[in-house]
Amino acid sequence: MKNAVKIRAVIDRFEDENAVLLVGEDERQAMFPAAGLPEGLSEGDHIRMEISYDAKATKAAMEETTRLLDALRGRRS
Repeated sequence: MKNAVKIRAVIDRFEDENAVLLVGEDERQAMFPAAGLPEGLSEGDHIRMEISYDAKATKAAMEETTRLLDALRGRRS
């Protein structure tokens, strides 16, 4: 199984429905949906995120894709 990655970022600003994050030590810009952040955060706030691999969701998506492709090709599952 793949290990989770922990990331630090700072909220640079908000644009429309997105937060512009400065991610990591090199402060690379990344857009993130503001609705996905905890309430009450402001520009200049520092955040931590953890990203991990979801094997169960990946498998389910692959199975659904296969089912849909089979249906388009005229096969029934």
